Order: sequence, then C-alpha cells, then structure tokens
Amino acid sequence: MNTDTLSGTATDTSGKVKETLGGAIGDKSLQNEGVADQLSGTVQKTVGQAKDVVEENVRPLVDYVRQFSKERPFAAAAVAGVLGIALINTLRGK
Repeated sequence: MNTDTLSGTATDTSGKVKETLGGAIGDKSLQNEGVADQLSGTVQKTVGQAKDVVEENVRPLVDYVRQFSKERPFAAAAVAGVLGIALINTLRGK
C-alpha cells in the first residue's frame, strides 16, 4: 500500500463525513463537497492500486532482464537488436 492509496482512503472517508454532515444539517454545499471529495479519493485510491500492481508485476520482470543482461551480454544485445528491428518494421507498417 502506497501513499496514494492511503491519501485516497482518507479523502474518501472525509468526503463521506462531509456528505453525511451536510445532509444532516441541510447544507447542500457541504454535501456536494463531500461527494466531490469521495470521487477524488476514489480516483486517488485507484491510482495507488494501479501503482502497486505495476510494482508487483513489472519489477520482477525488470530485475530478470537486468540479471540476464549481466550474465549474457551478447545474447541480450542480439535480442535487443531483433526487437528493435521488429519495432521499426511495425512502425513502418511492414
């Protein structure tokens, strides 16, 4: 769990409190502000969760590629060359 997820949860919770309080005292402005805070908090939580997923799934792959490159530099260069040519041909439409 990262800071985005924690901040998003806090913003979402404070938004729920504002919405409830606004509804209880009849303050539509406070109620609407609470709804907006909930939306903002939800978006921020989603961004934090996405960062966590990327960190958990991409980091091991990057570490593997680095290790492979250190152990087999010529094979890594050959693979990079083939991928580069494939990318160029794809971008050129071939």
